[in-house]
Amino acid sequence: MRFGAIRHWLQNCAAALVLGTLLALPYRLRVPLCGWLMARLVAPLAGYDRRVRDNLRLVLPGLPAAEVQRLARAVPDNLGRTLIEIYSGAAFAARARRAPLQGPGLAALEGARAARRPVILVTAHFGNYDAIRAALIGRGFAVGALYRPMTNRYFNRHYVRAVERIGTPIFARGRQGMAQMLRFLRGGGALGMLIDQHMAHGARLRFFGRPALTALSAAELALKYNALLIPTYAVRGGDGLDFEIVLEAPLAPGTPEAMTQALNDSLEAQVRAHPEQWLWIHRRWRA
Repeated sequence: MRFGAIRHWLQNCAAALVLGTLLALPYRLRVPLCGWLMARLVAPLAGYDRRVRDNLRLVLPGLPAAEVQRLARAVPDNLGRTLIEIYSGAAFAARARRAPLQGPGLAALEGARAARRPVILVTAHFGNYDAIRAALIGRGFAVGALYRPMTNRYFNRHYVRAVERIGTPIFARGRQGMAQMLRFLRGGGALGMLIDQHMAHGARLRFFGRPALTALSAAELALKYNALLIPTYAVRGGDGLDFEIVLEAPLAPGTPEAMTQALNDSLEAQVRAHPEQWLWIHRRWRA
């Protein structure tokens, strides 16, 4: 076994021990506790809090120091909550199914279901994106998701199983997964996609007033398959446990670049309203 594989195996053992211990606790305790552990222990060791500060300094340089400090704790707290929620399976799905749905995109989504028209639900690492799938599947919508397999294959195995417990189908990036995803989409399914990560070969668009390389794939798929393109968000509530699902109006067809810029603008508005719920840990503005 090579050194990298040994390191991944050890990392997975540590993660599995922590996750298993947390999952033995009641849901209302495990979720905030995992958030606390991520914010207070993991984030300082991994440098996540530093990345939050660096990104805020880049795009929001006038932010008061107290707000920067709050976000340096609150952002990894939301990440920790999201992680243990995903591993909580039925308990998380049941809570997400109770989340209210709002926004003009809901009527459009219902109309597309009746007409068997494809839908692409575009979201981000915001709130807990898997609450969207759980909420909609619980209401009878066929919702799939595209995911990127993790580098650590040991962790990826049980992570994928956890995601599948929330709802299926899910599609791994790659030739086979893409073929399955396209069949699902052409059959009138709704596909969840995240577009808020740096993409080396993406279009040079704007996000928070700065250049951000962004994948055009969601808009391109919508145009190719006549799918509705709906910005969708799971906004975490004040109790830290519940959500509100927001479905914005579908985007009008245009160029892939214009449609994707509109998606960036939609996400930016949500992040400005709830900055602690977006993953500022990402290296989003790499050149």
